[in-house]
Amino acid sequence: MPALICGSLAYDTITTFPGRFADQILPEQVHILNVSFLVPTMRREFGGCAGNIAYSLRLLGGEPVIMAALGVDGSDYRARLDAWGVNTALVHSDPELHTAQAIIITDRDNNQITAFHPGAMNNAHLIATPLPAGLAIGIVAPDGREAMWRRANQMHAAGIPFVFDPGQQLPQFDGAELREFIGLASWVAVNDYEARMLCERTGQSLAMMSESHLKGIIVTLAAEGCELWIKGQRTLVPGVAATEVVDPTGCGDAFRGGLLYGLERGWSLERSVALGNRVGAIKIACRGPQNHSLEGVLAAA
Repeated sequence: MPALICGSLAYDTITTFPGRFADQILPEQVHILNVSFLVPTMRREFGGCAGNIAYSLRLLGGEPVIMAALGVDGSDYRARLDAWGVNTALVHSDPELHTAQAIIITDRDNNQITAFHPGAMNNAHLIATPLPAGLAIGIVAPDGREAMWRRANQMHAAGIPFVFDPGQQLPQFDGAELREFIGLASWVAVNDYEARMLCERTGQSLAMMSESHLKGIIVTLAAEGCELWIKGQRTLVPGVAATEVVDPTGCGDAFRGGLLYGLERGWSLERSVALGNRVGAIKIACRGPQNHSLEGVLAAA
């Protein structure tokens, strides 16, 4: 059954810095920070969390329905989505703004610095189309602030279980707003840094949050795997060793594609997360967020 993917569609400009950021940024000088990184390699990729999640979900055999905004330069992205067989009826084309742009620098330790221009994403809330019938699950991933709020309320009102995945937009919401998002969602997915911020802003521990109506809280820990919180109990789902570490861009989104695939099919949260870990490990061995192959990955699921 279809899964609604709410989030950004963006073009990623990905560069590589052969050194370490830590060697270039002096902590005692951050108040007058002025650094420049020589990046010998650069490439442009299709990205944005909605596109990245939908890519992995589609490769697994899922049916993503994307609700997002493209800009005046987005025709090639729409054509790409259509070529996958993805439902793009809810993809809005802004007549004035450019498609969101992410400019990413990755250092030799796979740390990243990102500059993000939201562009058309800031008007994603203007998509007023009713949700299509038959949706089994959804995800509210990073998008325009108002769009995230509207999608969460839409899905909750329609009785569609969804994952709240605030990502880099988490700082845009205060504690009361985050508690309300959690109250609408069925699952929450964050990385370890975002988990700490979520706890600080809401005034609640992960254990406390998970003792609510939530079916689970997922905290991604990169190569170490994932921490699950279900009804106050913590479980660690081990990570999957990658064949090589090439590019971390989009790994979290690839993980979420696997997570949604399992949850939509009624798998346990632990089994769904384990699939997500495998998908993320495959993606990190490939450059770009939408170039990996998942042939045969379900055989071990």
